[in-house]
Amino acid sequence: MKSGLLIIVSGPAGSGKTTLCDRMLTERPQIERVVTSTTRQPRGGEVDTVDYYFFDHDTFKAKIQAGAFYEYAHVHSNLYGTLKSEVQDKLAAGTDLLLNIDVQGAAQMRETANQDPLLKGNVITVFIMPPSVEELENRLRGRGTDAEDEVQRRMKVALEEMQQSDHYDHTILSASRDEDFAALDGIYQASKAR
Repeated sequence: MKSGLLIIVSGPAGSGKTTLCDRMLTERPQIERVVTSTTRQPRGGEVDTVDYYFFDHDTFKAKIQAGAFYEYAHVHSNLYGTLKSEVQDKLAAGTDLLLNIDVQGAAQMRETANQDPLLKGNVITVFIMPPSVEELENRLRGRGTDAEDEVQRRMKVALEEMQQSDHYDHTILSASRDEDFAALDGIYQASKAR
């Protein structure tokens, strides 16, 4: 049996990657979302094992020591990571997976994929590039959820992340939601046909 594909999607906050990934999962039900892990507290309505695996710091660190993660990172004061157990069995069974992670995590996954026989040749990385820095800033402000200092911090991080796009297999220059979906779905369909 052919193993599944792991599609990794990254992009700065405000690039539309989460909306795009959600649509991909809705319109391509054969693809499953990789549920990642975190030490942050659940936000309103988030459910353990559905939205994230929520761990306390000690449990997360024990899992790091045990080699349970493909990748993990400190983000602000919390830990985030991708459990091997969330990926391996599904890929081996031929299930296609979608993983929405930051550039730091994607870099670790690319590195791991070179040594991991299950991942090698089955990982496709896609970077969602905002149409412009101005548009990205407008989107972040348009959310109305962040204070000015947070918008500025996110913009600084976004500019650093955008410089990493060359390391991805594909870059989608964000346009409309429909165009972005068509581009990501095209990448997926072409990869499946290989």
